[in-house]
Amino acid sequence: MHETYIVAQTRDGVVIVDQHAAHERLVMERMKAQLAGGAVARQALLIPAVVELDPAESERLCAAAPDLAELGLVIEPFGLGAILVRETPAPLGDPDPAALVRDVADDLAEHGGALSLRDRLAHVVATMACHGSVRAGRRLNAPEMNALLREMERTPLSGQCNHGRPTYVELKLQDIEKLFGRR
Repeated sequence: MHETYIVAQTRDGVVIVDQHAAHERLVMERMKAQLAGGAVARQALLIPAVVELDPAESERLCAAAPDLAELGLVIEPFGLGAILVRETPAPLGDPDPAALVRDVADDLAEHGGALSLRDRLAHVVATMACHGSVRAGRRLNAPEMNALLREMERTPLSGQCNHGRPTYVELKLQDIEKLFGRR
């Protein structure tokens, strides 16, 4: 619905799912599980991406490179103020490396010095998950919608996105019947 929401019938009503919020939570939980198992799976770029940044941002990212590699983002310095992206986190699919690096740089600038390493990693995972999730406005086909709903059923905390908003709302049949004066 409106290329943003999935409407699905349940046993006793309907649910309306925000596809971006739900997918964001699912990607984040996948990345957290992989990180708990050692490191997030990586996808090597056929042609490494060069991302131009402010020298301070570039330096901050390079300082965090070992931690980012655990999260599946493999970078290295590439001259003054530039970063070379060699690998991206596999759970993100095919992200735009430049946008991903800029989002991570912004996140590190905002939260980097004030948080512990674990908290910083949690923020970066959330940032990457948001970046790599299905966007509102993207029309999903029926198998994609079904896969998203099935994964939500299996994933703890899937009822809330990484920012604390609900990923779905549920309307019970009796509430719908009340709306139409049937009860």
